[in-house]
Amino acid sequence: MSVQRGVYGGQAVIEGVMMRGPKWMAIAVRRPDGEIAIHREEVRSVMQRYPVLRLPLLRGVVTMVEALSYGISALMFSANQAMPDEEHLSKGEMTVTTAVGFIVAIGLFVVVPTLLTNYVKALSASPLLTHLVEGGLRLALFIGYLLAISMMKDIQRVFQYHGAEHKVINTYEAGDELTVENARRHSREHKRCGTSFLLYVVVISIVIFSLVNVDNVWLRILLRFAMLPVVAGVAYEFIRLAGRTDNALVNALSRPGMWLQGLTTREPDDSQLEVAIASFETARGHGLPG
Repeated sequence: MSVQRGVYGGQAVIEGVMMRGPKWMAIAVRRPDGEIAIHREEVRSVMQRYPVLRLPLLRGVVTMVEALSYGISALMFSANQAMPDEEHLSKGEMTVTTAVGFIVAIGLFVVVPTLLTNYVKALSASPLLTHLVEGGLRLALFIGYLLAISMMKDIQRVFQYHGAEHKVINTYEAGDELTVENARRHSREHKRCGTSFLLYVVVISIVIFSLVNVDNVWLRILLRFAMLPVVAGVAYEFIRLAGRTDNALVNALSRPGMWLQGLTTREPDDSQLEVAIASFETARGHGLPG
C-alpha cells in the first residue's frame, strides 16, 4: 500500500480519538455501553480559499488555530458521549473552558517566567544569561506540568488513547493493514506529535525572544505574547519537516520531543486501538456514503 506521510494527524479525547485527514475529520468514542460512537465532518480549511495562507510560517499559525477549533468540537462530542445525558456540555461551556485554559497557559508559561527573570535581569548585566534563565524556567515549568498531570488517573487513560492514535497512524504510514494486531506492535511515538510541537515552541522561543530586549517588564511580556505566532510558525515548520523526512540530523533533533512523549502517551489496550482504527478509517472516508 502506497502512503503519503504527514497527511493524517489526530488527538486523544475523552474515551476516544479524533483523526483528521485531507477531506474528513472523524471522532470515535467508546460509550459506557461499550459501543463506539462515531462523528465525522468535512474538513474546510481557510487555506483552501486563501492560498497565501499556505506560505511557510503563516500556515503554521492557521493550522494551529484550526486544530484548536476542531479540538474543541472533538472534546465536546467525546465528553457528551462518555458522560450521562444529564451532564452533557454545550459548545459555549467547552469554549469558555478552553479559553480559561489558554489564559492560564499564557500566564504560566509566558508571564510567570518573564516576571521571575526580571529579578535576574536586575542583578545581571548579561542579556544572554537573562534569556537563558527565562528559557530554562519556561522549560522546567512545561516539563513539570506534564509530570504533574501524567500522575492523574483520568489523564493517564487519555494518554492511552494518545498512544493508540500514534500507533494507528504509524501502522498506516508503514503501509501495514489497519488491524489491532498490526497496530499493537508499532511505536506509540510520532515525530509530528503535539507534545513535540510544544517542546519546540519552548525551545525556539528562547532564540526568538532573545531578539527583543526591553527594560520594561510589562512591555516585554506584551512583546513575548505578540511574538508567539512567529514562534509557533517556526515550530510547525520543523515538525512538518520531521514528519516527512528520515534525514539523520532531523531525526536527531526530533529525539527530545519523542522522549517527552513518554510522559504524554501510555500503552493502549486492544479496545482503545479498535477505537483509534475506527476513527482513522472514518477520516479516510471508508464506510461513508458517496
